[in-house]
Amino acid sequence: MARSNPSPSAAAPGAGDWPGKVLGLPESGPRSMSGFGRRLGGLAIDWALASVISLVIGTYGAAGNFVTLGIFAVLQVVFIALLSGSFGHVCVGLRVVPVRGGYVGVWRPALRTVLLCLVIPVLIHAKDGRPLHDAAAGTVLVRR
Repeated sequence: MARSNPSPSAAAPGAGDWPGKVLGLPESGPRSMSGFGRRLGGLAIDWALASVISLVIGTYGAAGNFVTLGIFAVLQVVFIALLSGSFGHVCVGLRVVPVRGGYVGVWRPALRTVLLCLVIPVLIHAKDGRPLHDAAAGTVLVRR
């Protein structure tokens, strides 16, 4: 015999969901998935730091755009591997953690950074709410 009244979860798929719920992350507070604003703020700080370093070594400008991008990439990999977050992430209260727990290592930040520098994977989101560069690296950006 079929049910005449659907269950509350079947009536409203997606109701009560939040980014990171599928991953077992809390809705808010520490270890909750970061929002777009904090991500953008951290990225702006990281790019500004790479630009300042590029300016100091004399490669800033039209010819040095790839040098600045290279500095940005190196800073990303080094800081994420050592501090579980880039300088910008640390400033805005975020950290990069592996989805399955443990140490983030070096290969995850390297893969994540290569995809971040390509820009397009950042704009595509997986079903669990993570940008593609995080999903491919098996990481998630969470609040500290």
